[in-house]
Amino acid sequence: MKFRAKAFEETLCGILAADYATDLAHANKRELYNAVSKAAMREAYPMWQASKENGRKRCKYFSAEFLMGRAIFNNLMDLGIIDDVRALLQKYGHDLGEFEEVEDAALGNGGLGRLAACYLESAATKGIPLDGYGIRYRYGLFRQTFEQGFQHEEGDDWLKWGDPWSVRVDRDAVVVEFSDLKVRAVPYDTPVFGYGSDTVGTLRLWSSEPVQAFDFGAFNEMQGERKAEENFNATKICDVLYPNDNTMVGKILRLRQQYFMVSASLLDLVRKEKAEKRDLRTLPERYCFQLNDTHPVLAIPELLRILQREGLTFDEAFDVCRKSFNFTNHTIMAEALEKWDSLALSDLIPEVYEEILACQRRLTQETGNKKLFIVRDNVVHMANLALYVAGKVNGVAELHTGILKRETFRDWCAQYPEKLINITNGITPRRWLLLNNPELAALIDAEIGKNWHTELSELAKLKPHLPSMLEDFKRIKGENKAKLAAYIKEKEGIEIPPAFIFDVQVKRLHEYKRQTLNALSVLYFYFGIKEKKLEIPPTAFIFGAKAAPGYYMAKAVIKFINEIAALVNGDPEVSPYMRVVFVQNYNVSYAEKIVCAADISEQISMAGMEASGTSNMKFMLNGTVTLGTMDGANVEICEEAGRENNYIFGATVEEAEAVSRFYCPRELIAQNPALERALNTMIDGTLPDETGCLKKLYESLTTGHAPDRYLVIYDFADYIRAKEELLRDYGSEAFWMKCLYNLASAGKFSADRSVCAYAEQIWKI
Repeated sequence: MKFRAKAFEETLCGILAADYATDLAHANKRELYNAVSKAAMREAYPMWQASKENGRKRCKYFSAEFLMGRAIFNNLMDLGIIDDVRALLQKYGHDLGEFEEVEDAALGNGGLGRLAACYLESAATKGIPLDGYGIRYRYGLFRQTFEQGFQHEEGDDWLKWGDPWSVRVDRDAVVVEFSDLKVRAVPYDTPVFGYGSDTVGTLRLWSSEPVQAFDFGAFNEMQGERKAEENFNATKICDVLYPNDNTMVGKILRLRQQYFMVSASLLDLVRKEKAEKRDLRTLPERYCFQLNDTHPVLAIPELLRILQREGLTFDEAFDVCRKSFNFTNHTIMAEALEKWDSLALSDLIPEVYEEILACQRRLTQETGNKKLFIVRDNVVHMANLALYVAGKVNGVAELHTGILKRETFRDWCAQYPEKLINITNGITPRRWLLLNNPELAALIDAEIGKNWHTELSELAKLKPHLPSMLEDFKRIKGENKAKLAAYIKEKEGIEIPPAFIFDVQVKRLHEYKRQTLNALSVLYFYFGIKEKKLEIPPTAFIFGAKAAPGYYMAKAVIKFINEIAALVNGDPEVSPYMRVVFVQNYNVSYAEKIVCAADISEQISMAGMEASGTSNMKFMLNGTVTLGTMDGANVEICEEAGRENNYIFGATVEEAEAVSRFYCPRELIAQNPALERALNTMIDGTLPDETGCLKKLYESLTTGHAPDRYLVIYDFADYIRAKEELLRDYGSEAFWMKCLYNLASAGKFSADRSVCAYAEQIWKI
């Protein structure tokens, strides 16, 4: 977008005067943020409309999460006007950096939602017509704080600064019907700008509202109470991302959310197709749908229902669905493949449940294969529904896809051998290097030019220049560490000297990601230093993660790490050599500061558990070595950058499978006194355990049913070996060259490459 300074300034001044009765010299941060955002939206609006109306086949990306992060900096950068806007604000005494206080759009939990966000931006950059569909949660996941070491959840009011980047579109509102409730779905559209591109995608998020307002005076008392309850239930659908599903009430609310999202999206689309008098049997010529994991899979039976209501036969509707839907799988764990109780589905959305049963009958008739099923023992298996109907199913890393073919979906792959393919995940290099690490980006620009901004494979051209970049890279890393240390002191109250090694593990909290393994290593070093048996370079162990509200063991891990932090940081003998911090409310904006400052990227999931990972890619792109297992995309990182340039440990997928047949963690603990001492802190009073959660964590690793499921004890010794090797290497020229070689080898892990692969291999657009 060409920046017209005078026109932009006039638009900005007009918005401030009309909306806030102020001017550029006197506007406060909130007024200025909203006005700058709205002015940019107005400037880009013609380009947005042209993209919507270009007549090309479009992909609709359905996802329960879109972890977009803070919009303003990324949007101004992608529009190519960030420096111009910064200069304009400076003229009136303002700093663009003031907008750091704006809340993230907290509409995601982890990699699933961040991947969706990266793909929307990359698609727009590459000129691919891709639109996102999801839910406009009022409070997102939750705002995380810590109280006595425990995770505390409260509503995340991400809208308190306003939402100037979205537009409410009342004319497109639809009514979603449950057996007991009708809900008005109102869309809010947000433009997704491409970097240096005229293509603008749209993220459409649905908000739930009562079908109509009502006057209590027009009802008797019982009718009024019933109507009030209906209105409450209607608005509750969009309250929070992932309501606690430990109860049936929570499960039903999740089911309502998922159906609400897909039904609203498809009703809207079909209505527009009818308005254009198009034959709905030709829908796949104009649209395809990508289902981001199992949450939106109800879209399949819902489209079957809608198309038959519009006059298509079941076979015609099924043909449309098979040609339109595709499915991305993000897990190999059977318990993470979503399932619904048949009774809940038949009670809440009976017509949709009938379409699921029709798919089951067709599957049986088509294959005669008793190993394949959608409904069994009154349970609906959503991944199986997607596997049957979708035209293509993809895994998200080569290792992950191989496991799906050999194990998780083996019977389906035998029946439909061409259906399952791999597309390795990627990240947008604009947000994850150009925006969050501008000094390093400028250094790269000076060496190889700017083509890498949109063709990340160009980074390979850095390799002959790495020795000459070394000193500047170290300086930039040091500056980023100082900025992060200052931010952590402000937000967390913990001081970390920038000269310390920054050892970082930030990601969703789950037992398979093994934050516990890292925590035990911290205790290993703590006691080693305390007893003068070990020496390590001064190191800060930085954690960041949220645990799902109903995930008891994940919350126990957070408590464990926070108590370790209190122990280490409060010990004057050890704190000069070690610090531990668990940052609160880890989100995209925190990640932007962390990934460019880290010295060590901890990617330590049990081999075979992580589908791909994307934080590993963000750290790699910013010149950080990986300390990790051969899991997910770590395998491909080692293929690209060389295993010798990273620090690999632990059982492989094949070894982990073999170990599980005879494994007894107590035997290994008895052979490793340092490990035993670290574990005993959970039960011997070293760490406070008011609720007994640390004892339960200890039992899960040592004596419980199938103890140490994720091989924390088994991999501990090799993990310590690799970590000690890394700490010894740190600071040497060889270490810094490993960091730079990772950066120069990160080209494969661009979301631009990923989304182009989707467009070519799956969407055919």
